[in-house]
Amino acid sequence: MSYNYLAVTSYDHVALVTFSHPPHNFMNVEALAEVQHAFEMLNADDNCRALVLASEGKVFCAGADFVTGLGEGLNLEQGLKIFYQHAMTLFDFEKPMIAAVQGAAVGAGFGLSLVADFRVSCAEATFSANFTRLGIHPGFGMSVTLPRLIGVNAAEWLFYTGRRINGVEAQKLGLVNQLVERENVVSEAISLAQEIAQGAPGAVMETKATMRADLAADVRRANQREQDLQIAQMKTSDFREGVLASREKRAPNFTGR
Repeated sequence: MSYNYLAVTSYDHVALVTFSHPPHNFMNVEALAEVQHAFEMLNADDNCRALVLASEGKVFCAGADFVTGLGEGLNLEQGLKIFYQHAMTLFDFEKPMIAAVQGAAVGAGFGLSLVADFRVSCAEATFSANFTRLGIHPGFGMSVTLPRLIGVNAAEWLFYTGRRINGVEAQKLGLVNQLVERENVVSEAISLAQEIAQGAPGAVMETKATMRADLAADVRRANQREQDLQIAQMKTSDFREGVLASREKRAPNFTGR
């Protein structure tokens, strides 16, 4: 399969899915559709026992591409609905997944890293749930995935402030499982995936199914509320100000309208 945004390579029983949308690896509808397709193909491939999700460059994923409406010919509301349709399918992946986070994981990029079971990262990486700094409610199912991982109060702290934390702080919170040198992030993620792949595939998959239980359904339910609120808030002056401020790299001046 030929992709515009992805490269898929195999290391024995481990698949490496590498995303590339330079310079900031913003995620749009087309790119997310390719991730969905790759995940579905690898989920059905018995040779694949674990997956590593990585990206090229210094940024893991800087978030959703609001500048283009998330997709060619789509307005923001249309784009957001299709974007989340693709995003929610990623939680159906049945095999262990490791996110190799070598740089900034912001907004939807942060949410994408939380689809994985584990995260291998480095001190230079940053994580930010910057949604409220854009004038919108958190999305990508993060209202379920983030507190599930680090606890409710720590998730509230990150959501309300939109604060950017580095890899060291992320490991202390429990966001990052393994902290390595930046140049070794992908290779160490592959090593972890290969270690997992040594287990009996059926036993590993059923263990993941037990541990995650109803997570995919819970995420979908939460994301419907997230999406409805984001669509409403994207029509506000605060959202326009938040996006503009982000582009201009300045503090937003919100008015509550």
